Amino acid sequence: MYNIPAPYFDLDYTLDCGQVFRWIPEDDWWHGVVKGEIIHAFQDRETESLILDSRLPEDYLYRYFRLDDDIPSIFSDMDKDAYIHEAISKYSGLRLILQEPWECLISYMLATASNIPRIKKTIGTMSRLLGEDLGNGFFSFPEPEALAGCCSDDLCECRMGFRAGRLVQAAQQVADGEFDLNAPFDMGYGEAKQYLMNIEGIGDKVADCILLFSYDKMEAFPVDTHVEKIVKQYYSDNFEGPYTKAKMAEWGISYFGKYCGYAQQYLFYQRRLEGALGTSL
Repeated sequence: MYNIPAPYFDLDYTLDCGQVFRWIPEDDWWHGVVKGEIIHAFQDRETESLILDSRLPEDYLYRYFRLDDDIPSIFSDMDKDAYIHEAISKYSGLRLILQEPWECLISYMLATASNIPRIKKTIGTMSRLLGEDLGNGFFSFPEPEALAGCCSDDLCECRMGFRAGRLVQAAQQVADGEFDLNAPFDMGYGEAKQYLMNIEGIGDKVADCILLFSYDKMEAFPVDTHVEKIVKQYYSDNFEGPYTKAKMAEWGISYFGKYCGYAQQYLFYQRRLEGALGTSL
């Protein structure tokens, strides 16, 4: 059991905002599986500490929850206008999660043309079928070799649709060493994005999600339907050029700066919960 100081942190916002899919809330606790280990997490708001029950090392969990991020500095850097200022004020404490690259890659390939409840259900079914039984209803995320050995019919119960074949192909590339999961860590943002997009089924948005949530590329600005509507509705005066996802991602970097990934998550979360920005302005 670890008791880790966690100022400027909100466990609920962080795990509920849509960036991770394998955490389940129960009363005041959250339960999840990371790197094949079960984690039970609780936030003590009086002492501003994070209580974690897990066999994973404390330093790994500290980095996983990105407790080393300088949140006041990040907020100051990305606080460019009234809309992002409101989102920061309302959902302060939301932090990005530093996910495992393999699980993040497959999860966001599954997220294409889907929604959060469906993604969670699909990943849960896939883990039950192909992962290791950890007990108490928890299963590890399938290893690349387990997924690589499947055919599309094996995954029918997961209801992946057109994504099944792409996931198996990606798993085969990782299992065979054709795709190196560690390579993007040593690449710049642009090079890493192109490297990921060599995998069939990974376009601009999915690549940016993977880079932001697992490779520490905080200059990634994923553009899904929520963010596309945000840019068109609230930032049209600052935007020039066609409203393509690639162009909007470039705009996010130039407008919000080096922590635009954090800005994206705050704007995305507020719009998903409230249906709009600027509701208090």
